[in-house]
Amino acid sequence: MSNLDIIIFVVYGVIIIGVGNFLARSKGSGQSSENYFFANKTLPWFLVGSSIIAANISAEQFIGMSGSGFAIGLGIATYEWIAALILIVVAKYFLPVFIDKKIFTMPQFLALRYDNRIKTILAIFWISLFVFVNLTSILYLGALTLKSIFGIKLIYGIIGLAVFSLLYTIVNGLKAIASTDIIQVFFLLIGGLVTTWFAVNSVGGNTGIINGFETMFAEIPDKFHMIIKHTDPNYFYLPGIRAIVGGIWIAGIYYFGANQYIIQKAFGAKSLREAQRGMVFAGYLKLILPFVVVIPGIAAFALGADLAKPDEAYPWILANIVPAGIKGLIFAALIAAIVSSFSAIINSTSTIFTIDLYKPYINKNASEKQLVTVGRISGVAAMAIAVIVAPLLGSIDQAFQFIQEYTGMISPGITAIFVFGMFWKRTTSTAALWGTILSIPVSAAIKFLIPGMPFLDQMMVSFIIISIVIVVISLLDKKENQTKGLEISRQIFRTDKLFNLLSIIILIIFSAIYIIFW
Repeated sequence: MSNLDIIIFVVYGVIIIGVGNFLARSKGSGQSSENYFFANKTLPWFLVGSSIIAANISAEQFIGMSGSGFAIGLGIATYEWIAALILIVVAKYFLPVFIDKKIFTMPQFLALRYDNRIKTILAIFWISLFVFVNLTSILYLGALTLKSIFGIKLIYGIIGLAVFSLLYTIVNGLKAIASTDIIQVFFLLIGGLVTTWFAVNSVGGNTGIINGFETMFAEIPDKFHMIIKHTDPNYFYLPGIRAIVGGIWIAGIYYFGANQYIIQKAFGAKSLREAQRGMVFAGYLKLILPFVVVIPGIAAFALGADLAKPDEAYPWILANIVPAGIKGLIFAALIAAIVSSFSAIINSTSTIFTIDLYKPYINKNASEKQLVTVGRISGVAAMAIAVIVAPLLGSIDQAFQFIQEYTGMISPGITAIFVFGMFWKRTTSTAALWGTILSIPVSAAIKFLIPGMPFLDQMMVSFIIISIVIVVISLLDKKENQTKGLEISRQIFRTDKLFNLLSIIILIIFSAIYIIFW
């Protein structure tokens, strides 16, 4: 990194912190819990969409997916392109239910549909998952980038990222996050595409990006197949055609439809229409992302990068291919995205703790000021725990796969209880409770008994088993009152012409990609 790069990085960081604090405070973000946790429901569609992507794009994608691109190839982009379709499904069928029932947290929905037992169990579980898996992995991968480029010790990088987040997120809440996300996403996409241009151009001997792609297609054609063959050692991660139609939908519906730190951005929207348009906008950004986060990893492989582990692919490109000046801007945007994801998860962790645990069980009469204070304190506590645990992830080879695999152990059960809770009135609270309890044991048993089964297949099998359990218990449970089944009008699922047109275009683009790179 040159002095110019360092100056650009520092200036960018100051701008992000300044903008986040100024815009958030100018609208009184700290005066009420609704303002702090949900931006007072004032977000327009472009802030909803950009904020969803900013929460999603992080070290997991830039570092983890580039690492998987290096190891697997373009096939790992399945997670991004399938996500564009899943966002449409969530926007059309999940959001209308949540907003119609005035839901603000996922545990709140479970209490409304089932009972407080399930709400409390999953509130505690989600907080644990966010802190010990999501926050720690983001801090670790972000610090790995700092170590690779700046030479900063891992622990100092972890602490630095946490403090950066603390400077504007803990004080100001969701409005501060959303206010800066549009800036971050713009620079991430532009900067990321510039990085891809330099990387691919270098593969072609600096004769242009077209030559670079032609060289990669000719020299490493196996890296450009979306459907992984059974004989490929990476089949475990992407099991052929089932990677498109199988367990990835279970993981995706959970992540975008029942995951607080993603769906909370939509809850902050001005209206259902704004929230839905924000999600379809996020879907278009998802179509672009593989060219930002996967192609650089493939280019690093084509350039013969000597890496200790695949997750070093993106830092290697930044350090060895991207020129001074531009490197500083891209690196600053990358760190900002890491902090944005970190901040979004902290905000949602504190939201669940404050609204679903603190207020109902500790202080039922808490004032708005007390709720905001508890939200800030719980956010700092979550951050501190993540800082302590993050260094322990250093032994993992592909962090993105670690996150997907272990999150996948709980997503089948949670997806099942949400889907059945929304769309089958006969589902009982007892059945949902058993679905919750069995989620991890069933997934762990499948993993132990059939270790060679691809983990996306494991998720699908687990989802089917848990669904059968829910259906059987619900049908056998004659005593439980069924009045908690949701009354849902079909009218709420109607979407406007613009949303429908944009959704069809995404489907066409998705189909074309898989036809070309089959």
